[in-house]
Amino acid sequence: MSAIMISQIKVTDPEAFQAYLSKTQEIARPYGAELLFRGRMGDVLNGQPEGHHLVVIARFPDAATIQRWHASPEYQALIPLRDQGSSQIMVTYDEIM
Repeated sequence: MSAIMISQIKVTDPEAFQAYLSKTQEIARPYGAELLFRGRMGDVLNGQPEGHHLVVIARFPDAATIQRWHASPEYQALIPLRDQGSSQIMVTYDEIM
């Protein structure tokens, strides 16, 4: 069953974040990642958004593949750029039936 990764993002350095974003898609592609949604926050219907104003949702074949992508040397090399350009909360969700 597929799994998704949701990243809530607060951009702190637009140039660094754009550099990170352009490289993550290339690195995730061999892991079967499919970008489902990337967008800016709209209306808050309930709760506190805690400063994050972008969201990225990607589907992977399964949760183990998300873990392999995240642990890959290619992605690990991007973490300093990610942290320079943004504050992110990244979580995974497994599909259930």
